[in-house]
Amino acid sequence: MSTAPQASRAILDHFSALSDPRQSWRVVYPLPEILLLVLCATLCGMEDFVEIRLWGEERMDFLRRFLAFERGLPSHDTLNDVINALDADLFKACFTAWVEALRDNDPEVIAIDGKTSRRSHARGKGREPLHIVSAWASRQRLVLGQEATDAKSNEITAIPLLLERLELTGAIVTIDAMGTQTAIAETIVRRGGDYLLALKANRPALHEEVARFFADPPADMIERGKTIVESDHGRLEQRRHTVCHEVDWLWSDRRYTGEPHFPHLAMIAMVESCTERAGKIETERRYYLSSAKLDPGTFAAAVRAHWGIENRLHWVLDVVFHDDLARLRTGFGPQNMAVVKHMAINLVRSANDRHSLKVRRKKANLNNDYLESIIVQTQKLT
Repeated sequence: MSTAPQASRAILDHFSALSDPRQSWRVVYPLPEILLLVLCATLCGMEDFVEIRLWGEERMDFLRRFLAFERGLPSHDTLNDVINALDADLFKACFTAWVEALRDNDPEVIAIDGKTSRRSHARGKGREPLHIVSAWASRQRLVLGQEATDAKSNEITAIPLLLERLELTGAIVTIDAMGTQTAIAETIVRRGGDYLLALKANRPALHEEVARFFADPPADMIERGKTIVESDHGRLEQRRHTVCHEVDWLWSDRRYTGEPHFPHLAMIAMVESCTERAGKIETERRYYLSSAKLDPGTFAAAVRAHWGIENRLHWVLDVVFHDDLARLRTGFGPQNMAVVKHMAINLVRSANDRHSLKVRRKKANLNNDYLESIIVQTQKLT
């Protein structure tokens, strides 16, 4: 058996705080071996525990580059039982600690958004599909953390829990309208970040006031950015970004009595889009609140960066990792495998080549040295 360099153990070292849920006298297959097997097989395209064990049987020489595997591999049922029983909160905390070691100190746009794993429900047991709220570092393209809920409506309670685990100093945190809540805004600012929150009709009074302002804004109170033009798949879109840094008027005496104050507000902003497709033209205005006084260009970049969580995380989970087909439905299994998939996404993005993520996974499955180069990655990502 070859001895792995210390750097190759860095990932497992971050998960050493995990306690084995099994009774110690019954443990035949050590937890680090199970975690390494599940992570590597998932990265290489295996989608359930039967496939994961089969992959391990064929790649035992590779696994033994890192750990002993003296007793071989556990059954797929044992893999299922262990992943289901792992402490989900501690697993998430270990993941966050590992990712923080990969992050650099440059300013970042952190997008927060939720995704439902549609086949993770168990209707007979009253279990709703798993809904995961994730944090995405747009510039470094890293999944920073996740929080599980059993319904999209519970994002409001899940988001603050996720934010409390993240390093937000200097970051702009972007969230859609469901996250436009005073408690969420307070949490972001308290932890050293700034918020950029979408404003929709779930805050009707404030939305109406901001929309009325941008319908006919005083020229000396606004700053407009350049028109951005994009053409793709027969669609032509023009976008104009407008910001206003004077917000004290929102809290004047003409407001209705008792209206809640939105904390730390320093800017309101608008994106006005005009889209032409198949000879039809559609216009739309979207409004935002921010605790930072962003110029139009920075505001435009932050809004654009937010959609990276849809295109580069949720889309990848569905199309590349087939997340919507996952059928884990018991214990903490769905939550824990969501963490494993996020680990695999972060690692496969670290490969220094021009291949797509899909091709990288296939190459990792075919080439032991290439797979090792991905999983021993310990330096900060750029």
